[in-house]
Amino acid sequence: MASSVLEVDEIACSGTIDAAVSPRGTLEMLSQWEIDRLRNVRDSALYELFRRCALAVLNCDDTTDDASEVYARYANFSIEIAQRARGIKLILKNAPACAFVDGVIMNGVRDHLFAVLRDIVFMSGEPYALADRSLTPPTDVNGHALGDDKQEGQVGNLVFNMLRNARLLRPRAVPRLVVCWGGHSIGRDEYLYSKSVGYHLGLRGMDICTGCGPGAMKGPMKGATIGHAKQRNRDGRYIGISEPGIIAAESPNPIVNQLVVMPDIEKRLEAFVRVGHGIIVFPGGVGTLEEILFLMGTLMDPGNRDIVLPVIFTAGGDSQDYFEQVDAFLVNTLGEEVRQYYTIIRDDAAAVAVAMREGMQRVMGNRRQGRDAYYYNWLLQIPEEMKRHFVVDHESMAGLSLRRDLPASELAINLRRAFSGIVAGNVKDTGIQMIRRHGPFRLQGDPEILQQMDALLRNFIAQGRMKLGGKAYNPCYLIEA
Repeated sequence: MASSVLEVDEIACSGTIDAAVSPRGTLEMLSQWEIDRLRNVRDSALYELFRRCALAVLNCDDTTDDASEVYARYANFSIEIAQRARGIKLILKNAPACAFVDGVIMNGVRDHLFAVLRDIVFMSGEPYALADRSLTPPTDVNGHALGDDKQEGQVGNLVFNMLRNARLLRPRAVPRLVVCWGGHSIGRDEYLYSKSVGYHLGLRGMDICTGCGPGAMKGPMKGATIGHAKQRNRDGRYIGISEPGIIAAESPNPIVNQLVVMPDIEKRLEAFVRVGHGIIVFPGGVGTLEEILFLMGTLMDPGNRDIVLPVIFTAGGDSQDYFEQVDAFLVNTLGEEVRQYYTIIRDDAAAVAVAMREGMQRVMGNRRQGRDAYYYNWLLQIPEEMKRHFVVDHESMAGLSLRRDLPASELAINLRRAFSGIVAGNVKDTGIQMIRRHGPFRLQGDPEILQQMDALLRNFIAQGRMKLGGKAYNPCYLIEA
């Protein structure tokens, strides 16, 4: 496979700059209490998480997917929240110069920067402490971590509240938001195909939501901008949903005009399926398989038998057999039943868009019949264990039960966690450091399931889907059949 796509607006970042940046469109009108709350972050464990995510959005369009490399390159970067008569400013020191034009921060990067401030510091500080094991979360009088999913009164509606606060939810908008998943490390042909699909979606008035990074997360957005422009649609939405451990390795691409940073990968995945009206999956690596397994494990839940959520797997050109491998893996692990939850369309961007447009009509009828909202899928039941945050380390990975005698829904949860751990070992700083100190994660289970995983992962490695820029990949996992 060719190395990942490099375009005119994707350059290796070099140089630093100092600047003061004011908010625009968000956090502009704050009370004194709110300003004090933001400023106090400097003395808390949350500051380092905020600093890292801010660095990620400022390091726009960089060509690495190694978070630790980014942190090392900008070790002297700092960000302070300063009070002004009319609100706040962010004081940046040694910030990546690529976020600025003639010394002035780009408007899109400014929006992303204050989205990070809003979501990590202002909206929900405590749950973010769980997203990074280097941070110590506060506890209640019983010793329970605040922000833990067990604290139902605190975070039961966290996903909804964060999406609403980010102004992603539009009560009167009809279903037209398509979630697009796929790899960040893809070849040019795959990128162009994802862009073509986005173009045909844009022509049909559909908006795009992705993980907001490069590759198959950027292609559909870029294509949709052209489709929207041809239809004179000036209200196109390009939503990016990320989480702290991923954002440094997949900085938001410049097309994203609405960004939200969820506390962890589970809440990120839940946000996708709650706001999306349909899902298109392009070829990708372990992160894409994690997303697919989350989706299949959710849709296979008996409580969702009446839910309509169109799912299309599609690839073009020389990658058309990619989903044959994925389909075989899903059937061999979760059973033949899983095929009823997705459609595979080979190398036909227009057909994908037509099928999704028809799916939107079914979604609209289904939501009306169930008296569910168009803007948020309240009736979708996500298994509690699928929602519960999985803390990745060597012990938890080795303890995953990957056995064929498990119910398909439970096996899907554990497979999703296995792939999530591999994602952490590939690109998240905490995971990378674990691998460097203690060696690869070890996975154990039924030989047949492990052989299926091993074959799929070996294909991903051979196809260059594990790292950006053609870098050699050293597996962060060891399968013990």
